[in-house]
Amino acid sequence: MTAQAPHRIIFANEKGGTGKSTCAVHFAVALAAQGYRVAGLDMDPRQRTFYRYLENRVETARRRGLDLPMPRFEVFQGSTLEELDAHVASMVDGADYFIADTPGRDDMFARHIATTADTLITPMNDSFIDFDLIGQVHPETFQVTRPSFYSELIWDTRKTRAKNDGRQVDWIVLRNRLQHIEAKNMVRVGEALQQLSRRVGFRVIPGLGERVIYRELFPAGLTLLDKDHLGGMGMGHVVARQELREAMAGLNLPERDKIAGDRDAVRAS
Repeated sequence: MTAQAPHRIIFANEKGGTGKSTCAVHFAVALAAQGYRVAGLDMDPRQRTFYRYLENRVETARRRGLDLPMPRFEVFQGSTLEELDAHVASMVDGADYFIADTPGRDDMFARHIATTADTLITPMNDSFIDFDLIGQVHPETFQVTRPSFYSELIWDTRKTRAKNDGRQVDWIVLRNRLQHIEAKNMVRVGEALQQLSRRVGFRVIPGLGERVIYRELFPAGLTLLDKDHLGGMGMGHVVARQELREAMAGLNLPERDKIAGDRDAVRAS
């Protein structure tokens, strides 16, 4: 029987501060908690937010004697595309899902790995400042005037992938920091996203709203799925946990055969 190829989920946004690494960690842990074997690669050797988050998780599990669901995680520190391909090949072997967290800047490695994505996720904060990454709008009507360079880049990336192996890249724009009260700006951003999605072919789903809670969880490496280890959960935790579940459901990831395996933390050497 031929082993299933791992589904590749790439988080990419050339702007920083959009919650990209936080989403990547939570989605990786969520999949590991479901019994899948998950490999995660941090592609920002300077910031290492994804790696540090999971490193904190390993330490918390060790210190408290916990058995936490854990993806395998490493940092890419190479200098060539060939090294990146080799690193990814070593990580995806035996994995059900592969997750890459790319830097919040223009980066040749991020562009390259995007061409291998099955699911490409671009988190953005719910504002026209972040929207400018993917498209431009008229200053008075807020109608989309043209896609941005980044949208054109992803469009070309998807064409390259289709040409290489005939597979489609599911591009998802994840709206973080959605307001609970429907403000005029929120409506305008939503309408602009729908206009642009029809032109360049991405899907829009709601992401993570309450960012303060996520920042508080970072030092311990815990996620909102670790409810038994968070202490008292306030209403903000409950709401954020539901947002995470809805975001995961919105990805529409394909099922993978679950293979029982060691879920102990695996750290980079």
